[in-house]
Amino acid sequence: MYLSTALITCLAVAVYFSSAILVSRARTAYGIKAPAVTGNPDFERVFRVQMNTLEWMPIFLPALWLFAIYVSDPFAAAIGLVWIAGRILYIVGYSKAANKREVGFMIQAFATVALWLGATGAIVWRLVHG
Repeated sequence: MYLSTALITCLAVAVYFSSAILVSRARTAYGIKAPAVTGNPDFERVFRVQMNTLEWMPIFLPALWLFAIYVSDPFAAAIGLVWIAGRILYIVGYSKAANKREVGFMIQAFATVALWLGATGAIVWRLVHG
């Protein structure tokens, strides 16, 4: 039933939603009125956190689900949890300073690549071996 992967999907959406809340709070704190997205470097970092998270979701989510379907639901969920941890580190780091985003970014990127490679490999294996 893929309950573990479903839960991780819900948590990933919660991480994204929380980044949107951080942008809303930063707009108020730094006086950046919509639709502006520039004007204060502290706001711009928080905004980039949200946009970068949004940019990665369409890569992460299909890889997560394909891995769950063709490899393993519990392993997909475990790797997805690593992605979430990386995203949280990215959010915390980048919100403080641009040079503090790398560790979180690399963690979530490696988790995504692992999911994608695992899913792709399993799908190709099944195509070749029936």
